[in-house]
Amino acid sequence: MSKKYRILMLTTLIISGCSMCYELIISAVSSYLLGNSTLQYSITIGLYMASLGLGSYISKYFSKNLFNIFVSIELGIGVIGGVSSLLLFLANIYVSNYALVMYIEIIIIGTFAGAEIPVMTRIIEQDENNLKVTLSSIFSFDYIGGLVGAIAFPLLLLPKLGYFATSFLCGLMNIIAALIIMRRFGENVDNIGLFRAAARILAMLMLVGMVFSDNISESIEGGLYRDKVTLIEQTQYQKIVMTKHRDDVRLYIDGNCQFSTSDEYRYHEALVHVPMNEIKSRDSILILGGGDGLAVREVLKYDDVKKIDLVDLDSEMIRICSTNKDILAINEGSLLSDKLSIFNTDAYEYLENSSEKYDLIIVDLPDPNTEVLNKLYSNIFYRMCAGCLKDDGVMVVQSTSPYYARDAFWCINKTIESEGFYVKPYHLEVPAFGDWGFNMASRHELSENISFDVDTKYLTEENVVALFKFGKDEVAGDVAINRLTKPTLMEYYNKAEEAWN
Repeated sequence: MSKKYRILMLTTLIISGCSMCYELIISAVSSYLLGNSTLQYSITIGLYMASLGLGSYISKYFSKNLFNIFVSIELGIGVIGGVSSLLLFLANIYVSNYALVMYIEIIIIGTFAGAEIPVMTRIIEQDENNLKVTLSSIFSFDYIGGLVGAIAFPLLLLPKLGYFATSFLCGLMNIIAALIIMRRFGENVDNIGLFRAAARILAMLMLVGMVFSDNISESIEGGLYRDKVTLIEQTQYQKIVMTKHRDDVRLYIDGNCQFSTSDEYRYHEALVHVPMNEIKSRDSILILGGGDGLAVREVLKYDDVKKIDLVDLDSEMIRICSTNKDILAINEGSLLSDKLSIFNTDAYEYLENSSEKYDLIIVDLPDPNTEVLNKLYSNIFYRMCAGCLKDDGVMVVQSTSPYYARDAFWCINKTIESEGFYVKPYHLEVPAFGDWGFNMASRHELSENISFDVDTKYLTEENVVALFKFGKDEVAGDVAINRLTKPTLMEYYNKAEEAWN
Protein backbone atom coordinates (compact mmCIF):
# COMPACT_ATOMS: atom_id res chain seq x y z
CA MET A 1 0.00 0.00 0.00
CA SER A 2 1.38 3.41 -0.97
CA LYS A 3 2.34 5.92 1.72
CA LYS A 4 -0.34 8.42 0.74
CA TYR A 5 -3.11 6.04 1.86
CA ARG A 6 -1.55 5.11 5.19
CA ILE A 7 -3.13 8.20 6.71
CA LEU A 8 -6.50 6.59 5.97
CA MET A 9 -5.46 3.64 8.13
CA LEU A 10 -4.92 6.06 11.00
CA THR A 11 -8.40 7.47 10.55
CA THR A 12 -9.78 3.92 10.53
CA LEU A 13 -8.16 3.28 13.90
CA ILE A 14 -9.56 6.56 15.28
CA ILE A 15 -13.09 6.06 14.02
CA SER A 16 -13.19 2.46 15.20
CA GLY A 17 -11.88 3.33 18.70
CA CYS A 18 -14.29 6.25 19.03
CA SER A 19 -17.25 4.21 17.76
CA MET A 20 -16.53 1.57 20.39
CA CYS A 21 -16.44 4.28 23.05
CA TYR A 22 -19.79 5.67 21.87
CA GLU A 23 -21.45 2.27 22.20
CA LEU A 24 -19.96 1.77 25.67
CA ILE A 25 -21.12 5.26 26.67
CA ILE A 26 -24.66 4.55 25.49
CA SER A 27 -24.72 1.20 27.31
CA ALA A 28 -23.26 2.62 30.53
CA VAL A 29 -25.52 5.69 30.60
CA SER A 30 -28.60 3.56 29.92
CA SER A 31 -27.60 1.14 32.68
CA TYR A 32 -27.06 4.08 35.02
CA LEU A 33 -30.45 5.64 34.22
CA LEU A 34 -32.60 2.53 33.70
CA GLY A 35 -30.79 -0.30 35.48
CA ASN A 36 -30.66 -3.88 34.11
CA SER A 37 -27.19 -3.56 32.60
CA THR A 38 -27.39 -6.94 30.84
CA LEU A 39 -30.38 -5.78 28.83
CA GLN A 40 -28.86 -2.38 28.00
CA TYR A 41 -25.53 -3.79 26.82
CA SER A 42 -27.23 -6.58 24.86
CA ILE A 43 -29.55 -4.18 23.04
CA THR A 44 -26.72 -1.77 22.28
CA ILE A 45 -24.38 -4.45 20.93
CA GLY A 46 -27.08 -6.20 18.89
CA LEU A 47 -28.49 -3.01 17.38
CA TYR A 48 -25.00 -1.65 16.67
CA MET A 49 -23.98 -4.80 14.81
CA ALA A 50 -27.18 -4.71 12.75
CA SER A 51 -26.55 -1.03 11.97
CA LEU A 52 -23.04 -1.85 10.80
CA GLY A 53 -24.61 -4.20 8.29
CA LEU A 54 -27.10 -1.52 7.25
CA GLY A 55 -24.31 0.99 6.68
CA SER A 56 -22.32 -1.52 4.67
CA TYR A 57 -25.36 -2.24 2.50
CA ILE A 58 -26.13 1.45 1.91
CA SER A 59 -22.52 2.10 0.88
CA LYS A 60 -23.02 0.22 -2.38
CA TYR A 61 -24.97 3.22 -3.65
CA PHE A 62 -21.96 5.51 -3.19
CA SER A 63 -19.93 5.63 -6.39
CA LYS A 64 -18.97 9.29 -6.85
CA ASN A 65 -17.23 11.87 -4.64
CA LEU A 66 -16.00 9.15 -2.30
CA PHE A 67 -13.69 11.51 -0.37
CA ASN A 68 -16.62 13.84 0.29
CA ILE A 69 -18.64 10.90 1.57
CA PHE A 70 -15.78 9.69 3.76
CA VAL A 71 -15.28 13.15 5.29
CA SER A 72 -19.05 13.41 5.85
CA ILE A 73 -19.00 10.07 7.67
CA GLU A 74 -16.25 11.28 10.02
CA LEU A 75 -18.07 14.55 10.72
CA GLY A 76 -21.40 12.77 11.17
CA ILE A 77 -20.06 10.29 13.70
CA GLY A 78 -18.19 13.07 15.47
CA VAL A 79 -21.30 15.20 15.93
CA ILE A 80 -23.75 12.44 16.92
CA GLY A 81 -21.22 10.61 19.08
CA GLY A 82 -19.95 13.79 20.67
CA VAL A 83 -23.37 14.78 22.00
CA SER A 84 -24.57 11.20 22.61
CA SER A 85 -24.31 11.19 26.41
CA LEU A 86 -25.78 14.70 26.70
CA LEU A 87 -28.77 13.74 24.54
CA LEU A 88 -29.40 10.61 26.60
CA PHE A 89 -29.45 12.48 29.92
CA LEU A 90 -31.70 15.18 28.45
CA ALA A 91 -34.01 12.50 27.02
CA ASN A 92 -34.30 10.90 30.45
CA ILE A 93 -35.45 14.23 31.91
CA TYR A 94 -37.62 15.66 29.14
CA VAL A 95 -38.67 12.83 26.77
CA SER A 96 -41.23 10.19 27.69
CA ASN A 97 -39.70 7.58 25.38
CA TYR A 98 -36.02 7.40 26.37
CA ALA A 99 -35.48 4.13 24.49
CA LEU A 100 -36.35 5.73 21.15
CA VAL A 101 -33.56 8.32 21.55
CA MET A 102 -31.15 5.58 22.57
CA TYR A 103 -32.04 3.42 19.54
CA ILE A 104 -31.73 6.33 17.09
CA GLU A 105 -28.24 7.17 18.40
CA ILE A 106 -27.06 3.57 18.08
CA ILE A 107 -28.47 3.18 14.57
CA ILE A 108 -26.97 6.43 13.25
CA ILE A 109 -23.50 5.78 14.72
CA GLY A 110 -23.56 2.13 13.60
CA THR A 111 -24.72 2.99 10.09
CA PHE A 112 -21.98 5.59 9.63
CA ALA A 113 -19.34 3.20 10.98
CA GLY A 114 -20.64 0.38 8.75
CA ALA A 115 -20.31 2.51 5.61
CA GLU A 116 -16.75 3.60 6.43
CA ILE A 117 -14.80 0.46 5.49
CA PRO A 118 -16.52 -0.16 2.12
CA VAL A 119 -16.04 3.50 1.13
CA MET A 120 -12.40 3.50 2.19
CA THR A 121 -11.80 0.21 0.37
CA ARG A 122 -13.20 1.70 -2.83
CA ILE A 123 -11.03 4.83 -2.47
CA ILE A 124 -7.81 2.86 -2.09
CA GLU A 125 -8.70 0.30 -4.77
CA GLN A 126 -9.00 3.06 -7.35
CA ASP A 127 -5.19 3.29 -7.30
CA GLU A 128 -3.86 0.20 -5.56
CA ASN A 129 -5.79 -2.56 -7.33
CA ASN A 130 -4.86 -5.14 -4.68
CA LEU A 131 -8.03 -6.04 -2.80
CA LYS A 132 -6.38 -8.65 -0.57
CA VAL A 133 -3.82 -6.23 0.86
CA THR A 134 -6.32 -3.40 1.12
CA LEU A 135 -8.92 -5.38 3.09
CA SER A 136 -6.40 -7.01 5.41
CA SER A 137 -4.87 -3.63 6.28
CA ILE A 138 -8.20 -1.88 6.81
CA PHE A 139 -9.68 -4.63 8.96
CA SER A 140 -6.49 -4.88 11.03
CA PHE A 141 -6.60 -1.19 11.94
CA ASP A 142 -10.36 -1.35 12.46
CA TYR A 143 -10.12 -4.21 14.99
CA ILE A 144 -7.10 -2.69 16.77
CA GLY A 145 -8.96 0.61 17.10
CA GLY A 146 -11.93 -1.20 18.63
CA LEU A 147 -9.64 -2.84 21.18
CA VAL A 148 -8.00 0.47 22.09
CA GLY A 149 -11.41 2.08 22.64
CA ALA A 150 -12.71 -0.86 24.68
CA ILE A 151 -9.70 -0.71 27.02
CA ALA A 152 -9.36 3.06 27.25
CA PHE A 153 -13.02 3.72 28.12
CA PRO A 154 -13.31 1.88 31.48
CA LEU A 155 -9.69 2.30 32.61
CA LEU A 156 -8.91 5.87 31.60
CA LEU A 157 -11.63 7.91 29.92
CA LEU A 158 -14.68 7.34 32.15
CA PRO A 159 -12.87 7.58 35.53
CA LYS A 160 -10.85 10.67 34.55
CA LEU A 161 -13.28 12.56 32.31
CA GLY A 162 -16.80 11.27 32.99
CA TYR A 163 -19.53 10.67 30.41
CA PHE A 164 -19.79 14.15 28.90
CA ALA A 165 -16.10 15.00 28.46
CA THR A 166 -15.41 11.49 27.11
CA SER A 167 -18.08 11.73 24.39
CA PHE A 168 -17.00 15.28 23.46
CA LEU A 169 -13.36 14.11 23.25
CA CYS A 170 -14.24 11.20 20.97
CA GLY A 171 -16.32 13.55 18.81
CA LEU A 172 -13.33 15.88 18.57
CA MET A 173 -11.09 12.98 17.52
CA ASN A 174 -13.45 12.06 14.67
CA ILE A 175 -13.55 15.67 13.47
CA ILE A 176 -9.74 15.92 13.67
CA ALA A 177 -9.57 12.78 11.52
CA ALA A 178 -11.77 14.54 8.94
CA LEU A 179 -9.44 17.58 9.00
CA ILE A 180 -6.42 15.32 8.48
CA ILE A 181 -8.05 13.73 5.46
CA MET A 182 -8.90 17.12 3.99
CA ARG A 183 -5.33 18.31 4.50
CA ARG A 184 -3.84 15.24 2.83
CA PHE A 185 -6.41 14.73 0.06
CA GLY A 186 -7.82 18.22 -0.34
CA GLU A 187 -7.65 18.08 -4.12
CA ASN A 188 -10.11 15.16 -4.07
CA VAL A 189 -12.71 16.88 -1.87
CA ASP A 190 -15.30 19.02 -3.60
CA ASN A 191 -16.24 22.27 -1.84
CA ILE A 192 -13.21 21.82 0.41
CA GLY A 193 -13.59 25.30 1.91
CA LEU A 194 -17.11 24.59 3.13
CA PHE A 195 -16.12 21.25 4.63
CA ARG A 196 -13.10 22.75 6.41
CA ALA A 197 -15.16 25.58 7.87
CA ALA A 198 -17.81 23.14 9.10
CA ALA A 199 -15.18 20.85 10.62
CA ARG A 200 -13.44 23.71 12.44
CA ILE A 201 -16.71 24.99 13.87
CA LEU A 202 -17.70 21.52 15.03
CA ALA A 203 -14.24 20.93 16.53
CA MET A 204 -14.56 24.19 18.45
CA LEU A 205 -17.97 23.13 19.77
CA MET A 206 -16.53 19.82 20.96
CA LEU A 207 -13.68 21.66 22.71
CA VAL A 208 -16.15 23.99 24.40
CA GLY A 209 -18.16 20.96 25.48
CA MET A 210 -15.07 19.39 27.03
CA VAL A 211 -14.07 22.58 28.85
CA PHE A 212 -17.55 23.08 30.28
CA SER A 213 -18.37 19.40 30.81
CA ASP A 214 -18.37 19.81 34.60
CA ASN A 215 -20.84 22.70 34.34
CA ILE A 216 -23.02 20.64 32.01
CA SER A 217 -22.84 17.73 34.43
CA GLU A 218 -23.93 19.90 37.36
CA SER A 219 -26.84 21.27 35.38
CA ILE A 220 -27.99 17.83 34.21
CA GLU A 221 -27.61 16.28 37.65
CA GLY A 222 -29.73 19.13 39.01
CA GLY A 223 -32.55 17.88 36.80
CA LEU A 224 -32.13 14.27 37.94
CA TYR A 225 -32.17 14.96 41.67
CA ARG A 226 -34.82 16.86 43.57
CA ASP A 227 -32.36 18.53 45.98
CA LYS A 228 -29.28 20.68 45.44
CA VAL A 229 -26.32 18.65 44.23
CA THR A 230 -23.28 19.34 46.41
CA LEU A 231 -20.87 16.67 45.13
CA ILE A 232 -20.42 14.73 41.90
CA GLU A 233 -17.54 12.27 41.43
CA GLN A 234 -17.11 9.60 38.78
CA THR A 235 -14.76 6.95 40.13
CA GLN A 236 -13.36 3.93 38.36
CA TYR A 237 -16.28 1.87 39.64
CA GLN A 238 -19.31 4.12 40.14
CA LYS A 239 -20.79 7.59 40.04
CA ILE A 240 -21.17 9.21 43.46
CA VAL A 241 -23.59 12.10 43.91
CA MET A 242 -24.45 13.89 47.15
CA THR A 243 -27.42 16.23 47.57
CA LYS A 244 -28.51 18.51 50.41
CA HIS A 245 -31.80 20.14 51.36
CA ARG A 246 -31.67 21.93 54.70
CA ASP A 247 -30.44 19.24 57.11
CA ASP A 248 -31.19 16.29 54.83
CA VAL A 249 -28.07 14.95 53.11
CA ARG A 250 -28.49 12.11 50.61
CA LEU A 251 -25.83 9.97 48.96
CA TYR A 252 -26.47 8.29 45.61
CA ILE A 253 -24.42 5.61 43.87
CA ASP A 254 -25.16 5.21 40.15
CA GLY A 255 -28.46 7.00 40.66
CA ASN A 256 -29.62 4.83 43.58
CA CYS A 257 -30.09 6.46 46.98
CA GLN A 258 -27.81 4.90 49.61
CA PHE A 259 -28.98 6.89 52.60
CA SER A 260 -30.88 9.96 53.77
CA THR A 261 -29.80 11.58 57.01
CA SER A 262 -33.43 12.05 57.97
CA ASP A 263 -33.87 8.32 58.62
CA GLU A 264 -30.64 6.40 57.91
CA TYR A 265 -30.33 5.59 61.63
CA ARG A 266 -33.35 3.28 61.34
CA TYR A 267 -31.65 1.22 58.65
CA HIS A 268 -28.25 1.08 60.34
CA GLU A 269 -29.59 0.35 63.81
CA ALA A 270 -31.54 -2.62 62.43
CA LEU A 271 -28.55 -3.76 60.35
CA VAL A 272 -26.09 -3.67 63.25
CA HIS A 273 -27.75 -3.89 66.67
CA VAL A 274 -30.09 -6.81 65.99
CA PRO A 275 -27.26 -9.23 65.05
CA MET A 276 -24.86 -7.70 67.61
CA ASN A 277 -27.21 -8.94 70.33
CA GLU A 278 -27.08 -12.48 68.95
CA ILE A 279 -23.33 -12.98 69.33
CA LYS A 280 -21.58 -13.98 72.56
CA SER A 281 -18.27 -12.34 71.69
CA ARG A 282 -17.80 -9.04 69.84
CA ASP A 283 -14.05 -9.15 69.37
CA SER A 284 -13.89 -9.05 65.57
CA ILE A 285 -16.39 -7.66 63.07
CA LEU A 286 -16.27 -7.78 59.26
CA ILE A 287 -18.25 -5.26 57.21
CA LEU A 288 -18.58 -5.93 53.47
CA GLY A 289 -19.55 -2.66 51.74
CA GLY A 290 -20.59 0.19 54.00
CA GLY A 291 -17.96 2.59 52.68
CA ASP A 292 -20.03 5.50 54.02
CA GLY A 293 -18.94 4.55 57.55
CA LEU A 294 -22.47 4.51 58.98
CA ALA A 295 -22.48 0.81 59.90
CA VAL A 296 -19.02 1.31 61.44
CA ARG A 297 -20.44 4.17 63.50
CA GLU A 298 -23.02 1.84 65.04
CA VAL A 299 -20.51 -0.96 65.67
CA LEU A 300 -18.20 1.47 67.50
CA LYS A 301 -20.92 2.02 70.11
CA TYR A 302 -19.83 -1.31 71.62
CA ASP A 303 -16.73 -0.84 73.77
CA ASP A 304 -15.89 -4.54 73.72
CA VAL A 305 -15.32 -4.53 69.95
CA LYS A 306 -11.58 -4.90 69.41
CA LYS A 307 -11.27 -5.09 65.65
CA ILE A 308 -13.34 -4.01 62.63
CA ASP A 309 -12.37 -4.92 59.07
CA LEU A 310 -14.14 -2.93 56.34
CA VAL A 311 -14.03 -4.18 52.74
CA ASP A 312 -15.11 -1.66 50.10
CA LEU A 313 -13.94 -1.84 46.50
CA ASP A 314 -13.86 1.91 45.86
CA SER A 315 -11.07 3.82 47.61
CA GLU A 316 -12.58 7.09 46.36
CA MET A 317 -15.76 6.33 48.32
CA ILE A 318 -13.66 5.91 51.45
CA ARG A 319 -11.80 9.14 50.75
CA ILE A 320 -15.01 11.13 50.28
CA CYS A 321 -16.62 9.73 53.42
CA SER A 322 -13.45 10.32 55.43
CA THR A 323 -13.03 13.96 54.41
CA ASN A 324 -16.37 15.48 53.37
CA LYS A 325 -17.61 17.63 56.24
CA ASP A 326 -21.29 16.77 55.70
CA ILE A 327 -20.64 13.01 55.78
CA LEU A 328 -18.17 13.33 58.67
CA ALA A 329 -20.95 14.93 60.67
CA ILE A 330 -23.15 11.90 59.92
CA ASN A 331 -20.68 9.04 60.41
CA GLU A 332 -18.99 10.82 63.34
CA GLY A 333 -15.55 10.22 61.85
CA SER A 334 -15.96 6.45 62.19
CA LEU A 335 -13.68 5.70 59.23
CA LEU A 336 -10.79 7.28 61.16
CA SER A 337 -11.12 4.92 64.15
CA ASP A 338 -8.00 3.08 65.37
CA LYS A 339 -10.06 -0.09 65.59
CA LEU A 340 -10.80 0.00 61.87
CA SER A 341 -8.80 -1.57 59.04
CA ILE A 342 -9.91 -0.76 55.49
CA PHE A 343 -9.39 -3.06 52.51
CA ASN A 344 -10.08 -1.62 49.06
CA THR A 345 -10.76 -4.84 47.22
CA ASP A 346 -13.67 -6.89 45.91
CA ALA A 347 -15.67 -8.54 48.71
CA TYR A 348 -15.73 -11.86 46.83
CA GLU A 349 -11.96 -11.88 46.44
CA TYR A 350 -11.44 -10.85 50.06
CA LEU A 351 -13.47 -13.78 51.37
CA GLU A 352 -11.80 -16.13 48.91
CA ASN A 353 -8.34 -15.24 50.20
CA SER A 354 -9.04 -14.52 53.86
CA SER A 355 -8.07 -16.85 56.71
CA GLU A 356 -9.66 -14.62 59.38
CA LYS A 357 -12.57 -15.77 61.54
CA TYR A 358 -15.15 -13.21 62.62
CA ASP A 359 -17.84 -13.03 65.29
CA LEU A 360 -20.12 -11.04 62.99
CA ILE A 361 -20.16 -10.44 59.24
CA ILE A 362 -22.28 -7.48 58.12
CA VAL A 363 -23.06 -7.57 54.38
CA ASP A 364 -24.05 -3.99 53.54
CA LEU A 365 -23.84 -4.04 49.76
CA PRO A 366 -25.94 -2.21 47.13
CA ASP A 367 -28.98 -3.98 45.69
CA PRO A 368 -28.29 -6.80 43.18
CA ASN A 369 -29.11 -4.87 39.99
CA THR A 370 -25.93 -5.79 38.06
CA GLU A 371 -24.07 -9.01 37.33
CA VAL A 372 -21.15 -7.92 39.53
CA LEU A 373 -23.40 -7.26 42.53
CA ASN A 374 -25.50 -10.36 41.86
CA LYS A 375 -22.38 -12.47 42.42
CA LEU A 376 -22.20 -11.06 45.96
CA TYR A 377 -25.66 -12.50 46.70
CA SER A 378 -24.95 -15.98 45.34
CA ASN A 379 -24.84 -19.31 47.16
CA ILE A 380 -21.07 -19.50 46.70
CA PHE A 381 -20.62 -16.05 48.26
CA TYR A 382 -22.57 -17.09 51.36
CA ARG A 383 -20.56 -20.31 51.48
CA MET A 384 -17.39 -18.23 51.65
CA CYS A 385 -18.96 -16.05 54.35
CA ALA A 386 -19.58 -19.20 56.36
CA GLY A 387 -15.91 -20.06 56.02
CA CYS A 388 -14.95 -16.76 57.64
CA LEU A 389 -17.39 -17.05 60.56
CA LYS A 390 -16.54 -18.46 63.98
CA ASP A 391 -18.59 -21.49 64.99
CA ASP A 392 -21.01 -19.34 66.98
CA GLY A 393 -20.76 -16.37 64.63
CA VAL A 394 -23.61 -14.52 62.95
CA MET A 395 -24.05 -12.98 59.50
CA VAL A 396 -26.55 -10.30 58.49
CA VAL A 397 -27.36 -9.34 54.88
CA GLN A 398 -29.21 -6.25 53.67
CA SER A 399 -31.77 -7.87 51.41
CA THR A 400 -33.78 -5.13 49.63
CA SER A 401 -37.51 -4.66 50.23
CA PRO A 402 -39.84 -7.58 51.06
CA TYR A 403 -42.72 -5.41 49.84
CA TYR A 404 -41.42 -3.76 46.66
CA ALA A 405 -39.13 -6.66 45.64
CA ARG A 406 -40.76 -9.58 47.42
CA ASP A 407 -39.35 -12.41 45.29
CA ALA A 408 -35.86 -10.92 45.43
CA PHE A 409 -35.97 -10.68 49.23
CA TRP A 410 -37.06 -14.29 49.71
CA CYS A 411 -34.63 -15.48 47.04
CA ILE A 412 -31.82 -14.08 49.19
CA ASN A 413 -33.35 -15.77 52.23
CA LYS A 414 -33.57 -19.14 50.49
CA THR A 415 -30.07 -18.82 49.01
CA ILE A 416 -28.52 -18.23 52.45
CA GLU A 417 -30.52 -21.13 53.87
CA SER A 418 -29.25 -23.43 51.11
CA GLU A 419 -25.75 -23.16 52.56
CA GLY A 420 -26.75 -24.72 55.88
CA PHE A 421 -27.62 -21.57 57.80
CA TYR A 422 -30.49 -20.99 60.17
CA VAL A 423 -31.99 -17.81 58.75
CA LYS A 424 -34.09 -15.21 60.55
CA PRO A 425 -35.65 -12.59 58.24
CA TYR A 426 -36.72 -9.20 59.59
CA HIS A 427 -37.72 -5.79 58.27
CA LEU A 428 -38.71 -2.24 59.20
CA GLU A 429 -40.01 0.95 57.66
CA VAL A 430 -37.33 3.37 56.45
CA PRO A 431 -39.23 6.42 55.10
CA ALA A 432 -36.67 7.20 52.37
CA PHE A 433 -36.76 3.60 51.08
CA GLY A 434 -40.06 2.17 52.27
CA ASP A 435 -40.29 -1.29 53.84
CA TRP A 436 -36.73 -2.63 54.01
CA GLY A 437 -35.54 -6.12 54.86
CA PHE A 438 -32.60 -8.06 56.25
CA ASN A 439 -31.68 -11.70 56.68
CA MET A 440 -29.77 -12.76 59.78
CA ALA A 441 -28.08 -16.16 59.69
CA SER A 442 -25.99 -18.47 61.85
CA ARG A 443 -25.06 -22.13 62.28
CA HIS A 444 -27.26 -22.16 65.39
CA GLU A 445 -30.87 -21.11 65.89
CA LEU A 446 -31.43 -17.43 66.48
CA SER A 447 -33.49 -15.70 69.10
CA GLU A 448 -36.01 -12.85 68.90
CA ASN A 449 -35.45 -11.86 72.54
CA ILE A 450 -33.24 -8.84 72.01
CA SER A 451 -32.13 -6.21 74.52
CA PHE A 452 -30.01 -3.16 73.85
CA ASP A 453 -27.12 -1.93 75.94
CA VAL A 454 -26.24 0.97 73.63
CA ASP A 455 -28.06 4.18 72.76
CA THR A 456 -30.50 3.95 69.86
CA LYS A 457 -32.78 6.49 68.20
CA TYR A 458 -35.42 4.08 66.92
CA LEU A 459 -35.06 0.54 68.20
CA THR A 460 -36.51 -0.45 71.58
CA GLU A 461 -36.92 -3.81 73.26
CA GLU A 462 -40.65 -3.49 72.61
CA ASN A 463 -40.69 -2.52 68.92
CA VAL A 464 -37.91 -4.90 67.88
CA VAL A 465 -40.34 -7.81 68.21
CA ALA A 466 -42.40 -6.41 65.33
CA LEU A 467 -39.39 -6.49 63.03
CA PHE A 468 -39.74 -10.28 62.71
CA LYS A 469 -43.40 -10.20 61.65
CA PHE A 470 -44.40 -10.18 57.96
CA GLY A 471 -47.75 -9.44 56.35
CA LYS A 472 -49.39 -11.69 53.77
CA ASP A 473 -48.40 -9.34 50.94
CA GLU A 474 -44.74 -9.55 51.98
CA VAL A 475 -44.35 -13.32 51.74
CA ALA A 476 -43.37 -14.88 48.42
CA GLY A 477 -44.30 -18.23 47.00
CA ASP A 478 -41.72 -20.65 45.67
CA VAL A 479 -38.50 -18.90 44.60
CA ALA A 480 -35.25 -20.29 43.19
CA ILE A 481 -31.82 -20.23 44.77
CA ASN A 482 -29.50 -17.59 43.34
CA ARG A 483 -26.59 -19.62 42.03
CA LEU A 484 -23.34 -18.24 40.67
CA THR A 485 -24.03 -20.02 37.39
CA LYS A 486 -27.73 -19.08 37.26
CA PRO A 487 -28.36 -15.50 38.49
CA THR A 488 -32.11 -15.71 39.14
CA LEU A 489 -31.98 -12.98 41.79
CA MET A 490 -31.16 -10.28 39.26
CA GLU A 491 -34.21 -11.32 37.22
CA TYR A 492 -36.45 -11.08 40.29
CA TYR A 493 -35.01 -7.69 41.19
CA ASN A 494 -35.26 -6.22 37.69
CA LYS A 495 -38.88 -7.37 37.33
CA ALA A 496 -39.74 -5.69 40.62
CA GLU A 497 -37.96 -2.50 39.59
CA GLU A 498 -39.82 -2.40 36.26
CA ALA A 499 -43.15 -2.94 38.00
CA TRP A 500 -42.65 -0.06 40.44
CA ASN A 501 -41.14 2.31 37.89
